[in-house]
Amino acid sequence: MVDRESVDRALSSAHDRFGAVDGAVNAAYPRNTRYGRHFFDVEYADFCENTGLHMGGYFLFMQACARYALEHQRPFSLVNLSSIYGSMVPRFEVYDGTAMTMPIEYAAIKAGIEHMTGYVNAYMKSRNVAFRANCVSPGGILAGQDEQFLARYGNHCLSKGMLDARDITGAIVFLLSDGARYVVGQNLVVDDGFSI
Repeated sequence: MVDRESVDRALSSAHDRFGAVDGAVNAAYPRNTRYGRHFFDVEYADFCENTGLHMGGYFLFMQACARYALEHQRPFSLVNLSSIYGSMVPRFEVYDGTAMTMPIEYAAIKAGIEHMTGYVNAYMKSRNVAFRANCVSPGGILAGQDEQFLARYGNHCLSKGMLDARDITGAIVFLLSDGARYVVGQNLVVDDGFSI
């Protein structure tokens, strides 16, 4: 469970250790034990709990980072991790014949994160601090998925298919850097062409 105090403690600890915080990556993925069910098997209470845990955690982190930037009057770059399924509907055919699915909660959460990213930028724009938030939306990340799924998924990609986590670090580092200081409220998709 994420709470405001734990997020504030994390920023305060980083500030004390490094003297200042110039940016952060929002990558938490909290969920309950019933997360990941097929659409008709999702209970309303679980939908609410999972969206609250995940999107609520992102909200608290964005709020804390914006507050930090205002309190310390310093530029701040926030990168929120979203997903291709935050801005496109799932390709359910890649899951056929497997036990896997694309959870409805995940799609709702990631779309919400992208919209909240725009919201916090618009809110902070007139507050005389260079606060900027952007999203990185990766395609699928390799994590021991079914071979049949991997083959189907790869058919929609340019060359690699499912990505390794390190394949998205360049996009994150860029958005945190001064090279992206005028990139505000954008969603950078890194998916080997899956969403095209």
